[in-house]
Amino acid sequence: MKLVREHIYEKFQEESDPISDMGIGQRALIKKWLESVGIPKNRYIIDKNLNIYVKRSLDLRKTKITELPDNLSVGGYLDLYGSSITKLPDNLSVRGFLNLYGTKITELPDNLSVGGSLDLRKTQITKLPNNLRVKGYLDLEGSSITELPDNLRVEGWLDLAGSSITKLPDNLNVEGEIFKDF
Repeated sequence: MKLVREHIYEKFQEESDPISDMGIGQRALIKKWLESVGIPKNRYIIDKNLNIYVKRSLDLRKTKITELPDNLSVGGYLDLYGSSITKLPDNLSVRGFLNLYGTKITELPDNLSVGGSLDLRKTQITKLPNNLRVKGYLDLEGSSITELPDNLRVEGWLDLAGSSITKLPDNLNVEGEIFKDF
């Protein structure tokens, strides 16, 4: 049986920090963040890989929150309308509606998953990720987006009114109506 010291030496290089690399203290920081946004302990799960599952919706409208933790999954909607958030985390998954109306976010992560509608009205986002799939409507009214990405799929309606978009890509797939000014 190896001594703990030998195991740690084998597992980590001299330049690394075993406490950080093993996630020690991160779980406590995640719990503190969840409590600070008013989520009771019975409404979230943090798994062994530090993935965070919020069982219901997360309403952070008009809050001073500036960031969300990576690997966050929300079981309902995530409402960030008018919040101070500037960036979405990697591996964000929202089962319901994602409301980014009026936020200062400038880009969406490539691995964003939205199971409902996506509201990007009056955002500073200039580009959507390729192969984005929105299972509800996509509202880009008054957004800074100038073109739609390849293989965009919207299972509801698409609102382009008041946006800078002037042409639609050939491989656009929208199941509902398209509202546009051009």
